[in-house]
Amino acid sequence: MKKIIYKIAVLTLVIGGFTSCDSELDQIPFDALATSQSYITVADYENAARGIYSSLTNGSLYGGSDAGGMLDAPDVLSDNVTFATKGRGSRRNLHNWQYSASSEPMSGLYERTYQMIFRANTLLEQSATFEGSNKEKVVAEAKALRALGHMNIASFFAKIPTQSADANGSLGVAYVTSADFSIEPARLTVGATYDLIVQDLKDALEGIPATNEAGRLNKDGVNLLLSRAYLYMGQWQNSIDAANAVTTAVAPRNAIVGVWEDVSKSGVIFWIDVDPPGLDISPGVTWSQFGVNTLVPEYVVSYPFFQLFADDDIRKDAYTFQGKNGALKFNAIKKLFAREDGQFAGRVDLKILRAAEAKLNIAEAEYNLGNEGAARIALDAVRTKRYTNPPSGETGTALRDAIRLERRLEFAFESQRFFDLKRWSLPIVRGSFGDLNDGSGVPSAAQNLQLGNEKFQLPIPQTATDLNPNLQQNPGY
Repeated sequence: MKKIIYKIAVLTLVIGGFTSCDSELDQIPFDALATSQSYITVADYENAARGIYSSLTNGSLYGGSDAGGMLDAPDVLSDNVTFATKGRGSRRNLHNWQYSASSEPMSGLYERTYQMIFRANTLLEQSATFEGSNKEKVVAEAKALRALGHMNIASFFAKIPTQSADANGSLGVAYVTSADFSIEPARLTVGATYDLIVQDLKDALEGIPATNEAGRLNKDGVNLLLSRAYLYMGQWQNSIDAANAVTTAVAPRNAIVGVWEDVSKSGVIFWIDVDPPGLDISPGVTWSQFGVNTLVPEYVVSYPFFQLFADDDIRKDAYTFQGKNGALKFNAIKKLFAREDGQFAGRVDLKILRAAEAKLNIAEAEYNLGNEGAARIALDAVRTKRYTNPPSGETGTALRDAIRLERRLEFAFESQRFFDLKRWSLPIVRGSFGDLNDGSGVPSAAQNLQLGNEKFQLPIPQTATDLNPNLQQNPGY
């Protein structure tokens, strides 16, 4: 009984903390412990849905956090970035894989995501007796966001299905579908976890609109998430079919710089505006602070990775810039940092899903099915919009490597790299180059994470296992 009371107290405090901040958004979220009086009108359910979406702006998710979150941890944990000694030392232990259950790496993401899932489950349970005009839409959105939350947690804290032969039978995550905060769910297997992710996304497709207001998911967004889930599961044809249902075009070359300066939303399927009054986040400062000539970088582009950007690749200009601090020069991360007004304040909209992923999912899945011609067509649908002289014509393993390289370049500093290395069963190899623009300077302290190392699965936070004895800890912790 004491444990249940403690959980209620913690949850009340956490949700109360959100309310004071979130209530000032122009899209006012709904946040409180569920009561039948709180969910009555169409407006109530709209506010409840917005409350779920507002979770995504938290620093531990896509808002940018010094402790690491969805926005930055997939790059910090992998090989796209080098620790910058000029910075504040943020996420150093995460970058060096120096974590344990008691140090609770990414505990913010774990906690905040389950809070988002709680909000989704509350709406879903209350909607059982609701017959408003927006019921189908908000129910679909809640299921899609519940699936996204579980997939994000599973990607960090569990194996990815294609990661190893035993992955599907290994520990997945607790897939929570109840708003009862006293439950103590056990972890499912990875296979069962992904089956439920897919089921939620397929259910969401039935009711989500083809078009939706800005900052909300639509059919393209759900189809893209479904394609990603199937790709992670190794269900190649299903991934292709879902990706082919995405209708948003890949952004053309001349729009790419503008996408990351908030001039254009070309090719962006799902984003969240950071400009409403009260939403005080600057996600780009997760990589650097101050301006071009007074740069204080937290992380810089890894020197070997920077060399992979061809001179005629527009992403080199859109994603990176040459910053300096006195005599020190850096290959800095521009993505999420620069605005259309030329200011390097890091206050840019959160781009969560983009159409280029659909084409790259198709390319990878077609290659895995042995359809090299179809794989090249999908790959070139991206490359022709990034280079003035795009490469093409690869076959065999060279084609596979080209697909992987293009995915790395396209989604650099954008919530994907660590997961890709995991599911491809590849080690992390950083190279012993330093943090300055010519590869000199101080390298990251940790250089290699060998295939099969337990650090590829982050430990379940000790706080979570203390509260729920049914949560089994990952091996090695």
